Amino acid sequence: MEKETIIVLDFGGQYNQLIARRVRECNVYCEVKPYTISLDEIKAICPKGIIFTGGPNSVYDETSPRYQKQIFELGIPILGICYGSQLMALTLGGEVKTAPVSEYGHTEIEIDASDVIFEGVSSKTVGWMSHTDYIEMVPDGFQITAHTSVCPVAAMSCPERKLYATQFHPEVVHTAEGMKILSNFVYKVCGCIGDWKMESFVETTIQNLRQQIGKGKVLCALSGGVDSSVAAVLLSKAVGKQLTCVFVDHGLLRKNEGDEVEQVFGSNGAYELNFIRVNAQQRYYEKLKGVTEPEEKRKIIGEEFIRIFEEQAKKIGAVDYLVQGTIYPDVIESGLGKSAVIKSHHNVGGLPDVVDFKEIVEPLRMLFKDEVRKAGLELGIPEHLVFRQPFPGPGLGIRIIGEVTEEKVRIVQDADYIYREEIAKAGLDKELGQYFAALTNMRSVGVMGDFRTYDYAVALRAVNTSDFMTAEAAQIPWELLNKVTNRIVNEVKGVNRVMYDCTGKPPGTIEFE
Repeated sequence: MEKETIIVLDFGGQYNQLIARRVRECNVYCEVKPYTISLDEIKAICPKGIIFTGGPNSVYDETSPRYQKQIFELGIPILGICYGSQLMALTLGGEVKTAPVSEYGHTEIEIDASDVIFEGVSSKTVGWMSHTDYIEMVPDGFQITAHTSVCPVAAMSCPERKLYATQFHPEVVHTAEGMKILSNFVYKVCGCIGDWKMESFVETTIQNLRQQIGKGKVLCALSGGVDSSVAAVLLSKAVGKQLTCVFVDHGLLRKNEGDEVEQVFGSNGAYELNFIRVNAQQRYYEKLKGVTEPEEKRKIIGEEFIRIFEEQAKKIGAVDYLVQGTIYPDVIESGLGKSAVIKSHHNVGGLPDVVDFKEIVEPLRMLFKDEVRKAGLELGIPEHLVFRQPFPGPGLGIRIIGEVTEEKVRIVQDADYIYREEIAKAGLDKELGQYFAALTNMRSVGVMGDFRTYDYAVALRAVNTSDFMTAEAAQIPWELLNKVTNRIVNEVKGVNRVMYDCTGKPPGTIEFE
């Protein structure tokens, strides 16, 4: 599909994904590329614009990431952000030095509204700063278009060459009018029309999958999660009965979730595919008996999934293609070029060679999570599956502290069901970023009726986050927490205490283990 594209050159910034997401929110396709990409590769992409990210280095350090000066001579509009702005300044003859005063967080910025990227932006606005270096002198031909009380060059531009730079981060939500600035760059400077629409992506992807697969047999490991569900439906629309989906119910799903997945994808569902459900609950409980270390639990759950997948694949016979629900953050977080690896994702490198297949098919590889959800709605997948709460691969295995047992699974399933039900009744299910109940390994004395109890404590978690890299504990109304607590201790056998986790990320993580 021929589409207008903006590329983000990654110089190690923590917000590289966020920049691409914001551009796509403008209905313009955007990809993150490592700063090591060659000039010829950039020319082959023929981007409408380029954005340089921030980064942790000092640009004047000889070992810091750079890019050849010729990129500024391509005639392609460029926006430099933070480190990217300093790189633009230094490369084109300006000066960058250590700032007398560093700036972090919310900062008042005075701007020149006559500059095209600030069109419609308030003359005094709030931006998100994060820098210890600053541009002391702009290159020839550039004008200063914004400043703060301690930063003389908060933005600069050379409209004749379509080069723009901001010391602050327009991509983060803390910059009050950041989306307006990025939209101005994308539309008014780069001349984009905004042709990145989900309906066209779905239609084109189905056509491409038909061409790629032909009459081949396709196998999909279906977890019931958003990514694998959308990937499965795309393939079913493209090749129908040539697709076989293997759904492994490891007994660590949320309450009723296995049945819900089967209702959608099974023989009575709306999709034309071969669906195999493997009920492996007892097999997993046996494997996890006595195991308390979180990483060991993860490995056992993942390993057993592969073994079951192998067994089913042998029964199916020769398979040509393997479907994976890999999405763009998986690819980026697993490392682009010399960028830092945040965490390795098992599905980026492909599953082990459990079957003799020609190729891995990853139809969602270039989509962010919110785009995957849009694609799911476009495909007609029920809203309760499309917008279901994020769920880790090992499932409740890492929301149960300590050993996993059938009884503990029942406790956390019931408590989590009550929590999610009451949040939905209160109308907060679309407002909160992520919320769930976990089972602590703590037991304490309580009293119920006239009897002493010695039961478990359930921990409730709810966070607000835009990118899942950082998160703040959600301030849920006390009346709601009180109602959830009363229901859990009265309705869930084995629980006599409920706690609410007020920890943000960092220092905590969103999940417990």
